[in-house]
Amino acid sequence: MAETHRVTAQGRKRWSFPQRSATDGRESSVRAPDQDVQRKLAVPFRGHITGGMRPGRKVVLVGVVDPSPDRFYVALTCGCGTSREPPPDVALELCVRFRDRQVLRRACVSGFWGDVEKAIPFFPFIRDQPFKIEIHCEHGRFRVFVDGQQLFDFAHRLTSLSDIDTLWIKGSISITKLA
Repeated sequence: MAETHRVTAQGRKRWSFPQRSATDGRESSVRAPDQDVQRKLAVPFRGHITGGMRPGRKVVLVGVVDPSPDRFYVALTCGCGTSREPPPDVALELCVRFRDRQVLRRACVSGFWGDVEKAIPFFPFIRDQPFKIEIHCEHGRFRVFVDGQQLFDFAHRLTSLSDIDTLWIKGSISITKLA
């Protein structure tokens, strides 16, 4: 899948996501704003996290890696931004790169991207295979698990966790379930 962002003059990514309309009213923590189930889970995806994040809350993404993957992104943001610009605050951007088997993560605070963290104990993603990512919000960090195994911790860069209200997903995966 081709990249769906461009870098602006300020060094920020410019994202291309389809605009979506009203919410569907289901009682899950992450909601896609479409009625049609297939369209709801289509990648690229942008969905609302009802009530924002807080300690004890988690986001669960179940999906399948594409047969010929390049990379995929998962991001937790404050607000949904626009189809051309991401919001200025990104609590966690996770970038999985298959070519060099890396899981990169970073945050953007007030429009400025922080340093990239790279260390992981193992690379858990396999082409054409299912996976489950759990992002647990704790008091001082996000704790990320893949298929039940802890992959990394990421210290909070944003202090107002309840403002983290949008989940973005794009790249070389298919989504089968969100919660």
